[in-house]
Amino acid sequence: MSTSARFRTVLFAASAAGMVLAAAPAGSASAGTVLSALPGAAPAVALRLAAWPSPAGQQAVGATINVSGTLDGGMKRYYGTGALGSGSQSESQPPIFKLANGAVLKNVVIGAPAADGVHCMGTCTLQNVWWEDVGEDAATFKGTSSSQTMTIDGGGAKAASDKVFQHNGPGTMVIKNFQVQNFGKLYRSCGNCSTQYKRNVVIQNVTATTPGKVLAGINTNYGDTARFSQITIVNDPSKKVVVCDKYKGVTSGEPTRIGSGADGVNCVYSSSAITYR
Repeated sequence: MSTSARFRTVLFAASAAGMVLAAAPAGSASAGTVLSALPGAAPAVALRLAAWPSPAGQQAVGATINVSGTLDGGMKRYYGTGALGSGSQSESQPPIFKLANGAVLKNVVIGAPAADGVHCMGTCTLQNVWWEDVGEDAATFKGTSSSQTMTIDGGGAKAASDKVFQHNGPGTMVIKNFQVQNFGKLYRSCGNCSTQYKRNVVIQNVTATTPGKVLAGINTNYGDTARFSQITIVNDPSKKVVVCDKYKGVTSGEPTRIGSGADGVNCVYSSSAITYR
């Protein structure tokens, strides 16, 4: 049987068993490395992630690029200049890209200065987007609908002194097939937005390389949930990286950290979901 035929057979078997398989970038892995497990095997093995890309050219961005529909950057590096070029940690910076409801941004490298990265104004998808040096935040999820979903599929981020993904609006953020290096928090549900919501995050097949502090911070008093699977934490022998931090969120002032760890209600994961190497 050919490799492709074996791959199709295994995919069918996995689908019949109810397994969820994340797709690997084309040409990045053989069938043997793409599949996390066969029926009856350990399901916690993460799928192989893509290597950090080399940009195919670059483009300076002096004013926010508004995206509706799909923007395929062709793996070009975009970086801020002028009003987007301070490289500061200011909360009021404009983004490099602003995504309308339903927009897709894919195959993009965001270089430095990165301003406030990407703003998503409703349901949106970031596919194979890479941040070489995160500015204030890599991406911020806004909007007002509880049914909206922001999906980050593939890509990676480096050098986030504070947060990578900030969740200000309601809805669900999905972070999958992603890698992060040298970070403060991978995800944070806004702790002190003037309007607060219940927010959900799903973090799947993510590799986090230290230095790093927290994978997700959520507000349990607003009913936030964080679900984790296929997480790999690299270079953390003392297990100092916090998987899930819990806060009491506020509408003004500063939120209060009230605990951490799996509880089956707000922070949902098993010990087998986290691998250290």
